[in-house]
Amino acid sequence: MEFKDYYATLGVAKTAKHDDIKRAYRKLARKFHPDVSKEPNAEARFKDVAEAHEALIDPERRAAYDDIAQRHANGQPYEPPAGWGGGYEYSGRGPPGQARRSTGTAGHSSATDERDFSDFFESVFARHAAHGARRPAGPPRPAQGEDHHARLAVDLLEAYRGGLRTLQLRRPVPNATGPVTLQDHELEVQIPKGVRNGQSLRLTGQGAPGRGGAPAGDLYLQIELLPHPLFRLDGSDVVFDLPVAPWEAALGAEVTAPTPEGPVQLSVPAGSTQGRKLRLRGRGLPGKEPGDLYAVLNITQPLPVSDAEKAAYSALAAAFPAYSPRAALPS
Repeated sequence: MEFKDYYATLGVAKTAKHDDIKRAYRKLARKFHPDVSKEPNAEARFKDVAEAHEALIDPERRAAYDDIAQRHANGQPYEPPAGWGGGYEYSGRGPPGQARRSTGTAGHSSATDERDFSDFFESVFARHAAHGARRPAGPPRPAQGEDHHARLAVDLLEAYRGGLRTLQLRRPVPNATGPVTLQDHELEVQIPKGVRNGQSLRLTGQGAPGRGGAPAGDLYLQIELLPHPLFRLDGSDVVFDLPVAPWEAALGAEVTAPTPEGPVQLSVPAGSTQGRKLRLRGRGLPGKEPGDLYAVLNITQPLPVSDAEKAAYSALAAAFPAYSPRAALPS
């Protein structure tokens, strides 16, 4: 994915004030709103402007974005650090997954969900950090600290095993005399065995500190299961491709097959065809109702090199004189 220069999208300086960003957004939203604009690529431009506004109008998101922008330029490749889901946490303003309202032109508003935004936006900002109203101004009163949200990337094998993970996050710290700053902190997380993609882990008391002696908020970690080079998820089931030789598929064989929990012996039935699924019940993602593990047969064909190997293929052709692999094709 590419790094996005949100300041350039809105046409404002990196030192722009909150009101400058708001004015720039309203001006561009009116210009590119697809209901009224005749500009080329108006809808795409409108989405870019809305995404830039969403990133910069919130002080916490802007602080995280500015931290990343110090090391990247517009259009450069951007890869989030593996294993920490961006590394930033945000205050929770509303229940997880709540849709946000993004105001467009005067008289227009549209429900905006995180999924409408680019992969870059998704990789940086926590999905559950919903934009909304802050605490009202006035004398400080005892109040429980705000909940925080962050993303936690988990390898599929780690999801099988569970275990303790040391996590480093950067949390927003409000500054009464200036912008939000980022503060590093480290915590230990117990990843439960069989954790699911999109599941939230609650860490009690690890959110923002309370005021006037009130308890701290909680930290919610949204799990993101990382792609695996061999195994792929289908709900709670796990699927992988198992290479077999033509004679193993035709005659049957006992083969060693990998699983997330270690190698197992697997019986390939005689007469198996390409794409056949062999099921290992209950060997998928662990849980109260564990998934299954499916090995999908991939029949590989060895290339003959020696005279003996070429003779073997000639003998195979002679043994199946009536076989035509193109019989199903129209003549």
